[in-house]
Amino acid sequence: MRFTIESQQLESDLVKRVEEMIEQSPSICYQCGKCSAGCPVHYLMDIPPNVVIRLLQLGQIDRVLESRTIWVCSSCSTCSTRCPKEFKIAECMDALRELALATGKDTPSEKDIKLFHQVFMSNMRMFGKVHEASIAGVYKLKSRHFFADVGAGIKMFLKGKIKLFPHRIKGVKEIRAMFEAAGYGRKEKEEPSTEDKEQEKLI
Repeated sequence: MRFTIESQQLESDLVKRVEEMIEQSPSICYQCGKCSAGCPVHYLMDIPPNVVIRLLQLGQIDRVLESRTIWVCSSCSTCSTRCPKEFKIAECMDALRELALATGKDTPSEKDIKLFHQVFMSNMRMFGKVHEASIAGVYKLKSRHFFADVGAGIKMFLKGKIKLFPHRIKGVKEIRAMFEAAGYGRKEKEEPSTEDKEQEKLI
């Protein structure tokens, strides 16, 4: 991978936003490679996790935001656990996903993963916890993958793993406030998002 680094890129405002979101600087990484070596989905990535951090150090954040890696990451936190410098790599990946959506720099090749991410986050914001039935319903309506995993879904429903109605929990307002404080979701005077409207219809 060859590229030219300009001096202003080393002081990237987007990299600074990532640092603010995770409250850490990528500069502490010394490229030991333990994160990439332990990642269970590294073989699906176009850029290994340690190289993602190196690109951030060099101000090449556009390459990272347009990569497949940030959407393939399953946020299992194996990388964060293995890191000798205790860098929060999994949180960094999540921050990069949110930044990619906010700036419109996300890769179109992973549109299904991006869609699932949006539906999942909207579901968490609405109910305070995951409601599998509404996630599946909204995702299938928007992705048009109507019959994918139908067999597995039926088996899970018959075994009581998927509930038709969401379980209401305490503190939903506080959870929504956390989402909005993090810059995700609508403000009080804004119209509900498309994902919120779709999930409200299903319940």
